This record gives sequence, structure tokens and C-alpha cells, in this order.
Amino acid sequence: MSRARAAAAGAAAATVWGLAEPLDKRALRYDYSDIALLGKFVTRGPNWRLAGFGVHAVNGAVFGLAYHELRRRRPHTSPVALALLEHVALYPLSALVDRHHPARGSEGLPRLIHPRAFAQASVRHVLFGWVLGRLTR
Repeated sequence: MSRARAAAAGAAAATVWGLAEPLDKRALRYDYSDIALLGKFVTRGPNWRLAGFGVHAVNGAVFGLAYHELRRRRPHTSPVALALLEHVALYPLSALVDRHHPARGSEGLPRLIHPRAFAQASVRHVLFGWVLGRLTR
């Protein structure tokens, strides 16, 4: 697999994640959105959703590249396990978002240090890892 394919797979998996957010928001009855978190950090204007998808796709591409490099060294690395590891490692930074994000409290940005937000992010990371794994076979 090429680096370009790994990056494209990561970007696609991140886009699927963003498109699936309304489902877990409804199921878990919590208004947390990574697309809103990223997009409203970049702009508070009407294009925040587009910006959020763009930043999220770039993040996914970087993750796809990291997964590609790790898999070269450890061929049996699970993309789902790697995505969940990243989630658990970075989740404590949500406290900074809760305190300092310029759009905290707006649509898509409730408190992130919350069990439902953690559950949403967990489901999203599983979905991301699964899609990444399917696209990088």
C-alpha cells in the first residue's frame, strides 16, 4: 500500500465519521460534534461546517499515514485499536476545550468532559478505525 493511499483512506474514514455524527448524536442524546469543534475553532462564520470537515479530513490523512508507517513495522496492528488508543490518550485534552474553545457552549460544543461525549468519541473512533482498515486492505 502506498502512502498516498493510506492518507486518502484516512481522509475518507474521517469524512465517514463526520457524516455519521448525526446518528450517534441522536442515539446518545448529546450534541457533541468533532466537525463543530474543529470548524468553529477555524471560523465562526457560516462556513464552519465545511472548515470542520476539511480539518477533520486532514487529521484523518495524517492518522492514515501514521497507521501506514506503524503497520510496516508491526503488520498485525489493528486500526480500530490504534484509533481507540489515540482517543483514550487525547481525551483528557477535552478539559482544555471545555475551558478555552472560542465557541464552547454553541451548537455541537457542549461540555466534552462528560460520559456521553466520551461514548460518542469512542463509537466514532471505532467507526474510523474500521473504515480505515477496510480501505487499507
